[in-house]
Amino acid sequence: MPQESSHRVVVIVDENSNPFELGCATEVFGLHRPELGGHLYDFRLCSPTPHTAMRDGFFTLTGVTGLDATDHADTLIVPNRPNVETPRRPDVLDAIRRAHTRGARLVGFCSGAFTLAEAGVLDGRRATAHWQWADEFRTRFPQVTLEPDVLFVDDGDILTSAGSAAALDLGLHLVRRDHGAQIATTVSRRLVFAAHRDGGQKQFVERPVPHVPDESLAPTLAWAQHHLDTPLTVTDLAHHAAVSPATLHRRFQAQLGTTPLAWLTGERVTLACRLLELGEKRLDVVARRTGLGTTTNLRALLRRDTGLTPSQYRRRFSPAPAR
Repeated sequence: MPQESSHRVVVIVDENSNPFELGCATEVFGLHRPELGGHLYDFRLCSPTPHTAMRDGFFTLTGVTGLDATDHADTLIVPNRPNVETPRRPDVLDAIRRAHTRGARLVGFCSGAFTLAEAGVLDGRRATAHWQWADEFRTRFPQVTLEPDVLFVDDGDILTSAGSAAALDLGLHLVRRDHGAQIATTVSRRLVFAAHRDGGQKQFVERPVPHVPDESLAPTLAWAQHHLDTPLTVTDLAHHAAVSPATLHRRFQAQLGTTPLAWLTGERVTLACRLLELGEKRLDVVARRTGLGTTTNLRALLRRDTGLTPSQYRRRFSPAPAR
């Protein structure tokens, strides 16, 4: 179990910040977790003004410290807001630059990538942002390599995530990076949220391979994701990873908190969901392209994982009603 952490996570809350991402940061980094021995992080909120109006004036945040807290942050989460055309306050951008210069880790949730780019710290770096702002981001910041088709981008000391809910994915990724897979899995269970969420939105067509301590596993995950239409087995995965099936099982449990077969089945079901969302009506085609084999197996696994039949799932999530 980890002891009380001295790693300080500071969140800048600026005018019109989105309270959802603030809540995600507080939930992942700020809560006391007795089952894990205490706080995983020393968590602080700060703001450039004593009274900060949140998005659309839903509420006003008061009682947090000033921007000087950023000078002591090990991880600094920068503000976002729905209006990406309005520049950030110069004092906020200066605080981000100072943190970057002294080596703090920077994190941007959703439109927070715009804040990081405005500060100039993303020049020559990789980042992601919500898909609806991809074109505008590329136009305004051509010196940044935007990757709009992933949940999040880990570029070492600067990390960015896509849409609002992806803040949880990136947050859990940071916990995994800082504290290991077991702790991240415990936190995700507390959140009732998948430790590795893949697919589900337009920008997730190219699904990111999660960071894992053992680099030999990541290529195997990517390889398997591109061969889901073939009858892969755990033995096939082990052969690609050049390890025994028993070793593969141990690595999956340690690094992903699941078994190879459960991960593989989950990937197949996720792909099936995406095909249904795109309007594919032929269940035999979905079963074949996902490697689930039969329509009976497809129906059973989809109902198990989503509570819906394929036709119900398609009606609920496809862009146009199925005819």
